[in-house]
Amino acid sequence: MRLVDTPQPRLECLRRTAFAFTSFRMTRVGKLILLLVLCSTAPAWATVYELTDGDATQVVGEDLHVTTVYSDTLYDLARKYGVGSEEITRANPGIDPWLPGAGKNILIPGRRILPPGPREGIVVNIPEHRLYYYPKPKRHEQRVVVTYPVSIGKMDWKTPLGETHIIQKVRNPSWFPPASIRKEHLANGDPLPRVVPPGPKNPLGAFEMRLAVSPGDYLIHGTNNPLAVGMPVTHGCIRMYPEDVAALFPTVPMGTKVFLMNQPIKIAYVDGELLLEAHPPVDDQGQTVDPALQDMEQQLNRALGNNTVAIDWDYAIDNLKTANGIPATVGLEADLPTAPGNSAPTEASPQAAPVSAPAPTAAQPVSKTLS
Repeated sequence: MRLVDTPQPRLECLRRTAFAFTSFRMTRVGKLILLLVLCSTAPAWATVYELTDGDATQVVGEDLHVTTVYSDTLYDLARKYGVGSEEITRANPGIDPWLPGAGKNILIPGRRILPPGPREGIVVNIPEHRLYYYPKPKRHEQRVVVTYPVSIGKMDWKTPLGETHIIQKVRNPSWFPPASIRKEHLANGDPLPRVVPPGPKNPLGAFEMRLAVSPGDYLIHGTNNPLAVGMPVTHGCIRMYPEDVAALFPTVPMGTKVFLMNQPIKIAYVDGELLLEAHPPVDDQGQTVDPALQDMEQQLNRALGNNTVAIDWDYAIDNLKTANGIPATVGLEADLPTAPGNSAPTEASPQAAPVSAPAPTAAQPVSKTLS
């Protein structure tokens, strides 16, 4: 794992740097890391993680604690350290996001369970509000994953799910608001022109990548409102910080696969620890819904296999409901007692069985040993 502490790039400098790459032979991974290092104005974090165990890697990153100065806001810190607005406020409950005050200890959530499924192209996990990019390495190169916070569709404008791919890349795009969006703005007394040219008023920012999703209006793009990155505020598109999309854009080839998934619960079993990472779930209409214990149960069975683990159900269910996106250790490896000379479980030791999450009740035991 590698967490790169880099300066926050300036957009114009990134354009010049990306153009300069055309005269050099450099891999996409090398370009990406170099783009994240050049052109500074203020410190920022570029989250590039080496997949040292290849596809077996389940968890990347580390949490960070920072102390505020009087001028800080949580939203400034979110952008500086590469997390979304909701991500940092959920990790720091009770802290005023606009006026946290000086000397406050702020958690920057950076430890993540990688989403299940393909380790190729771009993976966007909708409930997590996060994009993962797996650039294709050249021979003998170490595989990496790069991750960025994103905004996704708000409740009445859902982001589509499934597999698609990049069909177009545009620098300094014009925005052609669909009729539905123009109608919405007109109803709110904020009429839109048929075309918004490139510039500071363009909500697409300086870079767009179009997805092969009918009717062709779904994009991965920048923004002129970075404060909202990490929130469900878009009309279905995937919105990134300006410096993030500027770094990602030149490294993503045309035709790159894009996987859009709805995975609010992520579970990993690593070195005898059972980790649970929960995010606020959304349904197929983009509406926030209650967490599903059945979903957690199914993932636990897949993650544990035949391993025997002592699970603290109270703590697991509490994390599921809190849904703060921070991986929590909810279980530890355990051995079921057996009779001497016999590998079968004794009467005092129940037969290993699939995990079944109990309904939370006042009489529920603190932990159970299950397999």
